[in-house]
Amino acid sequence: MSLELTVNSDIKAAMLAKDKLRLETLRSIKAGILLAKTAENATEITEDFEIKMLQKMAKQRKESAAIYSQQNRPELAEKELAEAAIIEQYLPKQLSQEEITAVLKEIIASTGAASAKDMGKVMGAATKQLAGKADGRLISETVKKLLTQ
Repeated sequence: MSLELTVNSDIKAAMLAKDKLRLETLRSIKAGILLAKTAENATEITEDFEIKMLQKMAKQRKESAAIYSQQNRPELAEKELAEAAIIEQYLPKQLSQEEITAVLKEIIASTGAASAKDMGKVMGAATKQLAGKADGRLISETVKKLLTQ
């Protein structure tokens, strides 16, 4: 089932359950999908695009929560984090640090990378292989650590 159909059915369920926070979050996801569909240079929405869109939305919520926390607004920070958690339910399962390290070691071996100078080669392959399964910053930090050992 596509993300749009899943979100639409979940919106109905949230309405029936009177779950206001979930309903707002699902409506924001639906709005993002509709914006992507009606954009001028719109192409068919792929699963990769959906994953990137959801990751961006979750990241925005987490960044907003951090700002609210710094400004001593815990109630708003909690709301943003709750929305991020709802959005993350629609993302593929994230890999653990150990799983990411194992995949990156394979990529480093296959590309023949030996030093930090080869980070670009490794990151190119890693971002393609781990797209949607791991945070880009975490991938970058792990690659840097593995190449400087």
